[in-house]
Amino acid sequence: MSSSAGAASLPGDPPGGRRAMGVWSIGVAVYFVAVIFRTSLGVAGLDAVERFHINASALSTFSILQLLVYAGMQIPVGLMVDRLGTKRVLTIGVVLFTIGQLGFAFSPSYGTALVSRALLGCGDAMTFISVLRLGTRWFPARRGPLVAQLAGLVGMAGNLVSTLVIARLLHGVGWEAAFAGSAVAGVVVLVLMLLFLKDHPEGFEPEPVRHTGGAFVRGQILASWREPGTRLGLWVHFTTQFPAMVFLLLWGLPFLVEAQGLSRGTAGELLTLVVLSNMLIGLVYGQIVARHHTARLPLALGTVAGTAVTWAVTIAYPGDHAPMWLLVALCVVLGACGPASMLGFDFARPANPPERQGTASGIVNMGGFVASMTTLFAIGVLLDATGDNYRIAFSAVFVLEALGVSQILRLRRRADRRERERLVASRVETVHVPA
Repeated sequence: MSSSAGAASLPGDPPGGRRAMGVWSIGVAVYFVAVIFRTSLGVAGLDAVERFHINASALSTFSILQLLVYAGMQIPVGLMVDRLGTKRVLTIGVVLFTIGQLGFAFSPSYGTALVSRALLGCGDAMTFISVLRLGTRWFPARRGPLVAQLAGLVGMAGNLVSTLVIARLLHGVGWEAAFAGSAVAGVVVLVLMLLFLKDHPEGFEPEPVRHTGGAFVRGQILASWREPGTRLGLWVHFTTQFPAMVFLLLWGLPFLVEAQGLSRGTAGELLTLVVLSNMLIGLVYGQIVARHHTARLPLALGTVAGTAVTWAVTIAYPGDHAPMWLLVALCVVLGACGPASMLGFDFARPANPPERQGTASGIVNMGGFVASMTTLFAIGVLLDATGDNYRIAFSAVFVLEALGVSQILRLRRRADRRERERLVASRVETVHVPA
């Protein structure tokens, strides 16, 4: 498919502009705060072990439960966005993840802390799909890949706040003050959203949903799933996102401190490097795909290959510790995982009509979080079983990457053929529309 095809404005496209950017920025601010809350445990893992007197498997359960709720909510949230609109779903999400973060701050036991992380995961699950939908309602379709990458970039900035700010607060003011103080950000974005957020510009109201029963819901899900582009998007997201997610969300800091002998400060700087690399690569990937639509799959598979090779060299390096240059290279390469995972949505978007965008995005977004949840659990179990042997535990990454690549290769031709058919059909319809 040529880049010029993707660049043409479609009939009825939203105009974009400054107002669109302002409204979209409020939605992205909600996602920014959600990512801060989601990743705050990544810099507090060792503190959580001491606070709740738990082992590696129990620590991984925090993130596993959070991601289990997140992944399980993706299709329901997609349906909710299609049915209720962005503002209502985001409002519910902000309330839930703010309560979850506040509850985590004051949890007196491991059990109540788990409940708090589950609430946080539920609210977090409602943010990104809503922001994607907001982008499609306010910006022209040709801006889709870049807008999605920018949203992901802002999310990674939230991760940066976790690694730089919350980590320092934890060791400065303590657990309760750090987590409770961060919860204030949820209240701020809730007020902004209620005052200024709108689902769509005037004159671009979506068609009302006339059916809401169980048959309609099943039909939405099945119709989205039948599209090869949706399934390919899911497996691209599955295969590309989880190595960096696992590293940033929980196991990166313990690996760098316990297995590589680094100080917490140095380990935090390396985690920050992952985030900075993500933000820079996200801008590059967004520009490339906006100009050359056919670059999506090579970028995704190239990221997987680069991640696998660098990960393998790091954990197999002879000696007790990998050299700093190799750890830096690993963190830079892991930074490409987030932008590559965003490419999954670029396969699902043209495969589904506007009324199914939320549902299709929910299906795609499940991929990386299911992979992350599985890998988090596997690493925790393997660490306990092997006496904290990170080389064996981190090898779980290769199993899921192999599974994902096999599915991507299986689906790529069908998805490409179907997308070309849709492009030809849309050109024919455009030609026959009366002036």
